[in-house]
Amino acid sequence: MPSHRSSTIQIAYAATGWWVAFAALSFYWAAGGTFGVSTLGEGIGSLAAEREPWFVATVTATGVLKLVPAVLALSLIRPWGDRLSRRLRVVAVGGLGVLSMLYGAVGIAAKLLVLAGIVDPGGIDARGFWGHLLVWDPVWVLGGALLCAVAVRSRREPSDEPH
Repeated sequence: MPSHRSSTIQIAYAATGWWVAFAALSFYWAAGGTFGVSTLGEGIGSLAAEREPWFVATVTATGVLKLVPAVLALSLIRPWGDRLSRRLRVVAVGGLGVLSMLYGAVGIAAKLLVLAGIVDPGGIDARGFWGHLLVWDPVWVLGGALLCAVAVRSRREPSDEPH
Protein backbone atom coordinates (compact mmCIF):
# COMPACT_ATOMS: atom_id res chain seq x y z
CA MET A 1 0.00 0.00 0.00
CA PRO A 2 1.47 3.37 -1.00
CA SER A 3 2.34 5.85 1.73
CA HIS A 4 0.38 9.05 2.20
CA ARG A 5 3.26 11.05 0.68
CA SER A 6 3.64 8.80 -2.37
CA SER A 7 -0.09 8.94 -3.11
CA THR A 8 0.03 12.74 -2.78
CA ILE A 9 2.87 12.77 -5.30
CA GLN A 10 0.91 10.56 -7.69
CA ILE A 11 -2.16 12.78 -7.47
CA ALA A 12 -0.04 15.92 -7.96
CA TYR A 13 1.57 14.46 -11.08
CA ALA A 14 -1.84 13.37 -12.38
CA ALA A 15 -3.21 16.91 -11.86
CA THR A 16 -0.13 18.42 -13.49
CA GLY A 17 -0.39 16.07 -16.47
CA TRP A 18 -4.11 16.76 -16.84
CA TRP A 19 -3.66 20.54 -16.94
CA VAL A 20 -0.57 20.38 -19.19
CA ALA A 21 -2.55 18.25 -21.67
CA PHE A 22 -5.47 20.68 -21.47
CA ALA A 23 -3.09 23.61 -22.11
CA ALA A 24 -1.36 21.75 -24.94
CA LEU A 25 -4.67 21.43 -26.75
CA SER A 26 -5.12 25.21 -26.58
CA PHE A 27 -1.60 25.74 -27.94
CA TYR A 28 -2.32 23.20 -30.71
CA TRP A 29 -5.46 25.11 -31.71
CA ALA A 30 -3.60 28.44 -31.51
CA ALA A 31 -0.98 27.01 -33.88
CA GLY A 32 -3.71 26.15 -36.40
CA GLY A 33 -4.60 22.59 -35.42
CA THR A 34 -8.17 21.58 -36.08
CA PHE A 35 -8.63 18.21 -34.39
CA GLY A 36 -11.44 18.50 -31.83
CA VAL A 37 -12.20 22.15 -32.55
CA SER A 38 -15.65 21.22 -33.87
CA THR A 39 -16.64 20.08 -30.37
CA LEU A 40 -16.39 23.69 -29.23
CA GLY A 41 -19.19 24.83 -31.55
CA GLU A 42 -19.63 26.39 -34.96
CA GLY A 43 -18.80 29.93 -33.84
CA ILE A 44 -15.47 28.99 -32.34
CA GLY A 45 -14.77 26.63 -35.25
CA SER A 46 -15.22 29.51 -37.70
CA LEU A 47 -12.99 31.80 -35.69
CA ALA A 48 -10.33 29.08 -35.55
CA ALA A 49 -10.53 28.62 -39.33
CA GLU A 50 -10.24 32.38 -39.98
CA ARG A 51 -7.06 32.59 -37.84
CA GLU A 52 -7.76 36.15 -36.72
CA PRO A 53 -4.78 37.41 -34.68
CA TRP A 54 -6.93 38.39 -31.68
CA PHE A 55 -8.46 34.90 -31.61
CA VAL A 56 -5.07 33.18 -31.85
CA ALA A 57 -3.79 35.42 -29.03
CA THR A 58 -6.84 34.59 -26.89
CA VAL A 59 -6.45 30.84 -27.39
CA THR A 60 -2.72 31.11 -26.63
CA ALA A 61 -3.52 33.06 -23.45
CA THR A 62 -5.98 30.35 -22.36
CA GLY A 63 -3.22 27.79 -22.84
CA VAL A 64 -0.89 29.83 -20.63
CA LEU A 65 -3.61 30.22 -17.97
CA LYS A 66 -4.22 26.45 -17.99
CA LEU A 67 -0.55 25.95 -17.10
CA VAL A 68 -1.02 27.86 -13.83
CA PRO A 69 -2.84 25.02 -12.02
CA ALA A 70 -0.28 22.55 -13.40
CA VAL A 71 2.63 24.53 -11.97
CA LEU A 72 0.85 25.13 -8.66
CA ALA A 73 0.02 21.42 -8.24
CA LEU A 74 3.64 20.54 -8.99
CA SER A 75 4.82 23.19 -6.51
CA LEU A 76 3.25 21.16 -3.70
CA ILE A 77 5.61 18.23 -4.24
CA ARG A 78 8.79 19.77 -5.66
CA PRO A 79 11.42 21.56 -3.57
CA TRP A 80 11.33 24.74 -5.68
CA GLY A 81 7.73 25.25 -4.53
CA ASP A 82 8.94 25.93 -1.01
CA ARG A 83 9.88 29.47 -2.06
CA LEU A 84 6.22 30.31 -1.42
CA SER A 85 4.20 29.57 1.68
CA ARG A 86 2.79 26.03 1.65
CA ARG A 87 -0.52 27.36 2.94
CA LEU A 88 -0.73 29.85 0.06
CA ARG A 89 -0.02 27.12 -2.47
CA VAL A 90 -2.54 24.71 -0.94
CA VAL A 91 -5.23 27.41 -0.87
CA ALA A 92 -4.45 28.43 -4.48
CA VAL A 93 -4.57 24.84 -5.74
CA GLY A 94 -7.74 24.09 -3.80
CA GLY A 95 -9.37 27.34 -4.86
CA LEU A 96 -8.59 26.74 -8.53
CA GLY A 97 -9.91 23.21 -8.12
CA VAL A 98 -13.21 24.39 -6.67
CA LEU A 99 -13.60 27.07 -9.35
CA SER A 100 -12.83 24.59 -12.14
CA MET A 101 -15.27 22.04 -10.76
CA LEU A 102 -17.98 24.68 -10.40
CA TYR A 103 -17.41 25.96 -13.93
CA GLY A 104 -17.80 22.48 -15.39
CA ALA A 105 -20.66 21.49 -13.09
CA VAL A 106 -22.68 24.62 -13.87
CA GLY A 107 -22.18 23.93 -17.58
CA ILE A 108 -23.36 20.35 -17.17
CA ALA A 109 -26.34 21.40 -15.04
CA ALA A 110 -27.39 24.05 -17.58
CA LYS A 111 -27.25 21.55 -20.42
CA LEU A 112 -29.20 18.97 -18.41
CA LEU A 113 -31.89 21.60 -17.82
CA VAL A 114 -32.09 22.08 -21.59
CA LEU A 115 -32.33 18.31 -22.15
CA ALA A 116 -35.06 18.07 -19.51
CA GLY A 117 -37.04 20.76 -21.32
CA ILE A 118 -36.90 23.14 -18.36
CA VAL A 119 -34.82 25.75 -20.16
CA ASP A 120 -35.36 26.83 -23.77
CA PRO A 121 -31.94 26.91 -25.44
CA GLY A 122 -32.98 29.29 -28.23
CA GLY A 123 -30.75 28.95 -31.28
CA ILE A 124 -28.62 26.10 -30.04
CA ASP A 125 -25.40 24.97 -31.69
CA ALA A 126 -25.80 21.18 -31.44
CA ARG A 127 -22.10 20.32 -31.86
CA GLY A 128 -21.04 22.83 -29.25
CA PHE A 129 -23.83 21.72 -26.90
CA TRP A 130 -22.90 18.04 -27.05
CA GLY A 131 -19.17 18.73 -27.17
CA HIS A 132 -19.37 20.75 -23.98
CA LEU A 133 -21.75 18.35 -22.23
CA LEU A 134 -19.80 15.20 -23.06
CA VAL A 135 -16.21 16.49 -23.25
CA TRP A 136 -15.32 20.00 -22.09
CA ASP A 137 -17.52 20.46 -19.04
CA PRO A 138 -16.41 17.07 -17.62
CA VAL A 139 -12.78 17.99 -18.41
CA TRP A 140 -13.14 21.04 -16.15
CA VAL A 141 -14.83 18.99 -13.41
CA LEU A 142 -12.22 16.23 -13.45
CA GLY A 143 -9.31 18.67 -13.63
CA GLY A 144 -10.77 20.56 -10.69
CA ALA A 145 -11.30 17.34 -8.74
CA LEU A 146 -7.63 16.43 -9.20
CA LEU A 147 -6.58 19.85 -7.92
CA CYS A 148 -8.88 19.56 -4.90
CA ALA A 149 -7.56 16.07 -4.18
CA VAL A 150 -3.92 17.19 -4.20
CA ALA A 151 -4.77 20.25 -2.10
CA VAL A 152 -6.52 18.11 0.52
CA ARG A 153 -3.72 15.53 0.53
CA SER A 154 -1.06 18.25 0.75
CA ARG A 155 -2.90 20.00 3.56
CA ARG A 156 -2.59 16.84 5.62
CA GLU A 157 1.15 16.55 5.00
CA PRO A 158 3.42 17.67 7.80
CA SER A 159 4.75 21.13 7.12
CA ASP A 160 8.36 22.17 7.52
CA GLU A 161 7.29 25.78 7.93
CA PRO A 162 7.31 27.40 11.38
CA HIS A 163 3.87 27.98 12.87
